[in-house]
Amino acid sequence: MNTIYSNSKDVFIDTVNSKDYIQLDRVSTIYQSLKDSIKKPLKMILLYGKPGTGKSMFLTKLYNDLSPSQDIYLYQTPILDESEFYKLLAQDIFNIKYGGELNFTQFMRIVNDRELDTIPVVLLDEAQLYSSILMEKIRLLSDTRTIKFVITLHKTEKEDLIAKEHFKTRIWETIVLENSSKNELKMYIQKKLMKANCFDTANMFTMHTINKIHKLTNGNYRDTNKLLFTLFDIYLSYEEKNKLGSIRMDKIPNKFIEMAAIHVGFINA
Repeated sequence: MNTIYSNSKDVFIDTVNSKDYIQLDRVSTIYQSLKDSIKKPLKMILLYGKPGTGKSMFLTKLYNDLSPSQDIYLYQTPILDESEFYKLLAQDIFNIKYGGELNFTQFMRIVNDRELDTIPVVLLDEAQLYSSILMEKIRLLSDTRTIKFVITLHKTEKEDLIAKEHFKTRIWETIVLENSSKNELKMYIQKKLMKANCFDTANMFTMHTINKIHKLTNGNYRDTNKLLFTLFDIYLSYEEKNKLGSIRMDKIPNKFIEMAAIHVGFINA
């Protein structure tokens, strides 16, 4: 069914696609800071924030923006096996294929024996999933200044410790991503919908509705996407049952938001 509600629902599918990047003042400033940091003579950049604050989106957009002009490699899924990690770097950066095991010492020989015209940038998402041993070796690799790393970490107490223990002397810059404010959340929702030509549904998000959504999601982008995907699924259900005629279309009923929140587990029924 191709209606304004099905189109609006699709807007909030939880995927990481740089085309879905929404330009907000604070977010754009942070992203520009990240791009500028890449140009500086640093060893490593840490992109830091709670799950759902846009870290993966930032890395994907950075990769797409810089890949036409720079040697940059994005690893969205952590490579947990050490040998496979070094083999992938060897293949991507140095165009060397290994059939057998490749250990850290062997890979360091490759790094030291070959000169590159430019310093490649390696983007590692979900770095909290790497072992502490591998993180230490990534840290040592960054010290060679042959490879520049940009890593993301979830902002939790455990990862705070990881960041302090492994990177405090090597990170040139730490960039922190936060949840959105109420005004930012309103702009985020409306811009996403208007980008998909869903102008009617964009206008349904009054500040009263935004306040309720923000209270449920704390301004977290991923949680907001989940909530609104389910919200428009409820609209579709009512549309199919021909029940929308009795509902005002200039605002979103509280009961719809609450139903969506219960469904995704933000409210305990």
